[in-house]
Amino acid sequence: MGEPKKSVSIPLSKGALLVTLGVVYGDIGTSPMYVLKSIIAGNGGINQVNDELILGSLSLIIWTLTLLTTIKYVLVAMKADNHGEGGIFSLFSLVKKFGKWLIVPAMVGGAALLADGILTPAVTVTTAVEGLRSIPKIYGILGDDQTRIVIITLIIIGILFMIQRAGTSVIGKAFGPIMMIWFLFLAVVGVFNMGDNLDILRAFNPLRGIRLLFNNEMNKEGIMILGSVFLATTGAEALYSDMGHVGKTNIYATWPFVKICLILNYLGQGAWLIQNKNNVALAKIEDVNPFFEMLPTQVRIVAVLLSTLAAIIASQALITGSFTLVSEATRLDLMPRMKIRYPSETKGQLYIPLVNTVMMVLCFSVVIYFRSSARLESAYGLAITMTMLMTTVLLYTYLRKIKKKRIMPIVFLLLFGGLECCFFASSLTKFFHGGYVALLIAIVLFGIMLVWHYGTSIERSQANYFYIKKYLSMFEELRSDESLPLTTDNLVYITHNTQDDIIDRDVLYSIFNKKPKRAKAYWIVSVIVTEEPFTNKYTVDNFGTDYIFRVRLYLGFKVHQRINVYLRQIVTDLIKSNELYPQKPKYSIYGTGGNVGNFRFCILRKMLSPESDITSVGRWTISIKYAIRHVAGTQIQWYGLESSSIIIEYVPLFVKMKTVDHLVRVDNL
Repeated sequence: MGEPKKSVSIPLSKGALLVTLGVVYGDIGTSPMYVLKSIIAGNGGINQVNDELILGSLSLIIWTLTLLTTIKYVLVAMKADNHGEGGIFSLFSLVKKFGKWLIVPAMVGGAALLADGILTPAVTVTTAVEGLRSIPKIYGILGDDQTRIVIITLIIIGILFMIQRAGTSVIGKAFGPIMMIWFLFLAVVGVFNMGDNLDILRAFNPLRGIRLLFNNEMNKEGIMILGSVFLATTGAEALYSDMGHVGKTNIYATWPFVKICLILNYLGQGAWLIQNKNNVALAKIEDVNPFFEMLPTQVRIVAVLLSTLAAIIASQALITGSFTLVSEATRLDLMPRMKIRYPSETKGQLYIPLVNTVMMVLCFSVVIYFRSSARLESAYGLAITMTMLMTTVLLYTYLRKIKKKRIMPIVFLLLFGGLECCFFASSLTKFFHGGYVALLIAIVLFGIMLVWHYGTSIERSQANYFYIKKYLSMFEELRSDESLPLTTDNLVYITHNTQDDIIDRDVLYSIFNKKPKRAKAYWIVSVIVTEEPFTNKYTVDNFGTDYIFRVRLYLGFKVHQRINVYLRQIVTDLIKSNELYPQKPKYSIYGTGGNVGNFRFCILRKMLSPESDITSVGRWTISIKYAIRHVAGTQIQWYGLESSSIIIEYVPLFVKMKTVDHLVRVDNL
């Protein structure tokens, strides 16, 4: 009981295929809106492009999608599933036993992925809204005033974050069909613009892309063009991360369709650029976007509406993914526990209010700071290259240590590690143009994980547990000692330890040493969240007494954890079964006919004493960890104890104490 169930692979079905399109491909599916736009801007605008630049860029895009997305993620990474679950933290869970240092790439990758989740809504929604300017009538209203674009973007993003608390299961059902229409639209407009220009198919030759990297006459950016090319595959990590939500077979079945649609659209944009490279009217448009400009005027409004919906779906996937990522980081002791809500009956759909608020504020700040999609693209991509690099390191360990391969892991590391290092280096050229923002967000998040992990390891090194049965006589003596005031009828401690026969030293220290607390009954309670949404069960061990109770609450992930309510019910059950004496209240506005007495919850908070013999780094780490915990919330909020009677006690974090000089008594000075 209480052990998590192994995930069952989601079978292949029409419904699951649609869900996969809506959940997995939002990010990578919106890339055609800005990839070639970024490449053109980096080379000086549409009047500076040439056939070799376009064909070479398309070749780089096609082979980047093939190598990084198809081969690395679809064919290799998705084999490294943890009971059907994917993602960098699931992968780390598989390989962490092979080296303590592996926590570093896991933290770096997780932090960068969260930073990407903040930037994606800003980039995709801004780009889609800017597409309104490609419609003459709407351009007449908006003009070149970027402030209006920013306001519309902020409204859309604000609504997106606000609806998270209500859950997205209802509107989420529409995501699949919308993304199906979106990908078909990409393919159709791509083929339409290709027309009979079969020369564009020369882009499939990988040598064109390689030559372009070293041809400074045709490509002003040189190898640094890879920073823009990489934007075509920023959503590749989602194929692995979302594997547990949709099932790997459904990703295997849908990726070929998605890839074909993406490539056809890129080829259509390339054909249009070659045809219009000398267009004087287009050269006058600042920051021209071939994705929208290649469409007939009457179709552009449809494209803008579809692209806005696709951008919202991509953003929704990243926001939900961020909630899941933080939840996984919490379970790995890389982040503090936070209040989690489950708006629907599906465990994968969770909502973390604090994370939602922080992401919304940061997303707003990024949009207001950068203002345009062109500047946002400079910040985008750098963070996700770090995630991909770290995933490569962990996959190398997986292939070598778990799969017991010899040559393949080395080839894998050299090929994909080398490629991603090139992408990372080229993305670093954007550092002073906005890339520093993504890096700063990732560094802050990495810092939080590092502090939490190191601080937790210090705490655990001091953790001590004792067998409850050894202290039964002391409990009996304390509760019978009428020289001490009665603290409460029921004294409750909530602990993370789930073993029945042991108790945390801090609990014993609080009961006996801090200030002896006499009570009629002592309750040691643990909460175990189950895989089912509405589990309501408990176990209890009384150690042969009628005053010490070890309770384990098994609550479904959707059940509100109001421990005070459940304990009152448990006390009633135990009184009925004669395991606990009735607790007749002497005074009550409801009369004295009840059998359940009062409760007090003792919340223990660790603290460092000045005498603790700990390094300055360790002291700072613990101090910062406790400050983070204060912001993230407390047990009072997690367990709905705001209206309960609370005792808050600070117990020392027992580390080696400094040697104190011995005092010498003197008569006079």
